[in-house]
Amino acid sequence: MYCTYLSITLYQAQRAAQQDPVYAVNVEALTAAQPKDLDASEIEVRLGATWIDKEYIQQFMYETFNTPFYLQRSIEVNYSSFTAEWQIKGKSSVSYNDVAAYTTYGTSRANAYKILEDSLNLRDVRIYDTIEDADGKERRMLNAKETTLAAQKQQAIREAFRDWIWRDPERRQTLVRQYNEEMNSTRPREYDGSHITFGGMNPAITLREHQKSAIAHVLYGGNTLLAHEVGAGKTFEMVAAAMEAKRLGLCQKSLFVVPNHLTEQWASEFLRLYPSANILVTTKKDFETHNRKKFCARIATGDYDAIIMGHSQFERIPISRERQERLLYEQIDEITEGIAEVQASGGERFTVKQLERTRKSLEARLEKLQAEGRKDDVVTFEQLGVDRLFVDEAHNYKNLFLYTKMRNVAGLSTSDAQKSSDMFAKCRYMDEITGNRGVIFATGTPVSNSMTELYTMQRYLQYERLQELNMTHFDCWASRFGETVTALELAPEGTGYRARTRFSKFFNLPELMNLFKEVADIKTADQLNLPTPEVEYHNIVAQPTEHQQEMVKALSERASLVHSGTVDPSQDNMLKITSDGRKLGLDQRIVNQMLPDEPGTKVNQCVENIMQIWRDGEADKLTQLVFCDISTPQAKAPASKAAKTLDNPLLHALEGAVPLPEQEPAFTVYDDIRQKLIAQGMPADQIAFIHEANTEVRKKELFSKVRTGQVRVLMGSTAKMGAGTNVQDRLVALHDLDCPWRPGDLAQRKGRIERQGNQNPLVHVYRYVTEGTFDAYLWQTVENKQKFISQIMTSKSPVRSCDDVDETALSFAEIKALCAGDPRIKERMDLDVEVSRLKLMKADHQSKQYRLEDQLLKYFPEEIEKHKGFIKGFESDLEVLAAHPHPEDGFAGMEIRGDLLTDKENAGAALLDACKEVKTSDPVQIGSYRGYAMSVEFSAWKQEYTLLLKGQMTHRATLGTDPRGNLTRIDNALAQMPQRLEAAKAQLDNLYQQQAAAKEEVGKPFLYEEELRSKNARLVELDTLLNIDGKGPAHDEAVVAKSTRPSVLDHLKRPVPPRSTDKKPKQHEEVR
Repeated sequence: MYCTYLSITLYQAQRAAQQDPVYAVNVEALTAAQPKDLDASEIEVRLGATWIDKEYIQQFMYETFNTPFYLQRSIEVNYSSFTAEWQIKGKSSVSYNDVAAYTTYGTSRANAYKILEDSLNLRDVRIYDTIEDADGKERRMLNAKETTLAAQKQQAIREAFRDWIWRDPERRQTLVRQYNEEMNSTRPREYDGSHITFGGMNPAITLREHQKSAIAHVLYGGNTLLAHEVGAGKTFEMVAAAMEAKRLGLCQKSLFVVPNHLTEQWASEFLRLYPSANILVTTKKDFETHNRKKFCARIATGDYDAIIMGHSQFERIPISRERQERLLYEQIDEITEGIAEVQASGGERFTVKQLERTRKSLEARLEKLQAEGRKDDVVTFEQLGVDRLFVDEAHNYKNLFLYTKMRNVAGLSTSDAQKSSDMFAKCRYMDEITGNRGVIFATGTPVSNSMTELYTMQRYLQYERLQELNMTHFDCWASRFGETVTALELAPEGTGYRARTRFSKFFNLPELMNLFKEVADIKTADQLNLPTPEVEYHNIVAQPTEHQQEMVKALSERASLVHSGTVDPSQDNMLKITSDGRKLGLDQRIVNQMLPDEPGTKVNQCVENIMQIWRDGEADKLTQLVFCDISTPQAKAPASKAAKTLDNPLLHALEGAVPLPEQEPAFTVYDDIRQKLIAQGMPADQIAFIHEANTEVRKKELFSKVRTGQVRVLMGSTAKMGAGTNVQDRLVALHDLDCPWRPGDLAQRKGRIERQGNQNPLVHVYRYVTEGTFDAYLWQTVENKQKFISQIMTSKSPVRSCDDVDETALSFAEIKALCAGDPRIKERMDLDVEVSRLKLMKADHQSKQYRLEDQLLKYFPEEIEKHKGFIKGFESDLEVLAAHPHPEDGFAGMEIRGDLLTDKENAGAALLDACKEVKTSDPVQIGSYRGYAMSVEFSAWKQEYTLLLKGQMTHRATLGTDPRGNLTRIDNALAQMPQRLEAAKAQLDNLYQQQAAAKEEVGKPFLYEEELRSKNARLVELDTLLNIDGKGPAHDEAVVAKSTRPSVLDHLKRPVPPRSTDKKPKQHEEVR
């Protein structure tokens, strides 16, 4: 097991130690490793957390909403673990005159019980009106005013729950104990691979310490995620782990699934580390239809150390028909049980119907599978004989389908990619045959876009662990660790602001990270200390041209029309506007190549910087990379000929007789930059596009030229020039002309230059921004994502909750700062920090109140009684001591094993003899002295004997080897009694004082309540003013309706152009 359930293990060890003292050492070690118990003030409980018993939710509902007694039988809270859905039965049976349900915590359109149900299911409340359109069709339309009112009530219910849940001491103690036992009882194992000797490895290569530890994790742990910084040497880790696992007999055949363009590079790296390895590398030809069966048979029958294949080839090996059938049967059975469970708990008919539909579609799929019959020519994944699966750049499989009841939360993906589902099924198979030990993922960016990716990685690698914790449903996972927050963002059209609900706040982070680290081997740059160059960032701001300013206004107007729903989505939509906005931010000529090339644009500034660095680095042949994902070079397409598609000889003859004029090539930024560099004196053969190297051989040759300095400027997109491009030797500068959509892509870009093997001690990263365009919104989106990722991937112990910017995100934040043109943004940001601080102080004040309350109820009364008992005991023992004094210059005598010894020497020697017979830590009675019973115990841990003198109290003396000295020690221990009595009395006085102070402190209001209230009100007001839709207070969890008010847009277009930063569209493909 790769983690130990410490609370259970400690309990077992304590029981074993009672039977056999040899286990005492285990108890001490486990006690030392036990995580510190969390108290109520440290645990964040969200309304909807599925680990809270439904009885507590029901109690909260009855107490908060003052549910009339006669209705308490009909209004009940139910929870279905199959669908992870909460349901409030009889929520509509409350009278409309009920003040709590329709006024205090509800509205006329949504009562408190309905809002509570939505909150439990992690949904924002939405109120819709049904309207009839011009064609007489009914359609639902969001009622913005009612939705905003309901959202405020929802926030009030959530806050009431936060205050209520810890209020009752008994409930508090029960839930805290439950949370600690479930979520705070593990310590991830730390791996050390320094002892491993690698047989067959190239002696010229020495692995780093972190690489050996990662290999130990793979060998001794279970499924592993190698989440190491870009450039940390994950390739060698995986190769060595596979070879060592085979040498030790832990596996027979390893399969490496790597990006398609890296298969040959992987093979050469593999053989560089293990020159005598027997490996099989796939090529494109191997997976052509007529070769596939033969090739898969080679894998199945050959005794290879490793098989290396591309991602797309791996997807073409199916799992067996029998297995697919079994999985479908299991799912159908599960759904049938789920339907019965929902019906038994009085669930919604809607939920039952949904489940029945799902069952029907699965049954149809099963029938189709059975009707297809057997295809003998297909070799299945199970037949390959693979028992270790290594997946490089595993973030390519992040789009695994997830079901959630939450609605319209930005950054939450429910899309499904076939390749991810296929990978998931194969991971489950590997778990079955290896006992959760056979899958190793590697990626420098395990979380590249949204929080769902962290959960997805856990589903691939620790599915059974999630099952144990009842977290196989995304909503169960999210309710423990995540929260949706509403924050202000620049609107995509760059001319205003809007509120968006998104997942960005996380709590109970240490427990989440402990769970994740059971599989994840996380290594960040600050832990690795790799010999990489220092990076200096330059943010280059270009002023928008008049054309760009006009076009941004046009985009804003287009967005208004899309928002209002007056445009057919096939004609125009937000995706089109975003795409046009990105192009415009890069260069106006991409939108219309007739527009002038004006000086000062970011493309021209980039050219100047490239030329300057090229001249400065002439002597050392220093090289540069230019990244741009938009306006990439296009292959020259032959003019389409109609005759090819129509069988018409006459048309064919006409086409030959009347040739069409050559089409003018479309404008691309790549060609523009190349022409300008050549015009300024750079030789054409020193500039290359990655797109021109369209085969593995050409790519290898190009990279070699960049490493030697023959090619000094290489341009490309993140997709083609990101992961796996190792040309760092002479790189001195990297230019980000546009911003990629994912922070992971930005990390991959930077990883090309900030890498081991770069001969320059200082390198430069230039990031280009055009003010007043989409660039602002684009960079900000990347910053939001980076915030979350850097909080998760930090090597420091994570804070309990987080939603703040840290150092990793700073370079994005600087770019964003260049682009905020509205002075109220600054005020809002300052207020946000201040309100967060005051909320923190209030939470601290509340937790102290809870603690004082607990102390007054339990701690003080118990401690006072205990100390009264001590005082009584010491007084009684002092009377016994006075009644048994030593005679003058004599010895009072000691009784050992029934013999009364009056001589000091004899008594001391007999005492030592009696000690030798004691072997355990349990006290053994050996006699009496001065009116007290004497016992001896032996500590195996400290290797020493202790004498215990027992009256009303116990007095201890550590024994040595000197017989007379031991008697002196015993008398000294008894002589300490008056001081111990005084100390107990002083402690009792102190307890009374503390109790009085606590009584005084309990119930005191929060000192800064008024300041918090006024600042929070101003914050809400600013959010409303800055909100592009102008839909009223953007409270946490508030929903912004997607209707538009052009007047608000006009109001937001002020003379100071709202500045901007750089970003990229949702797809990772290149945009041309």
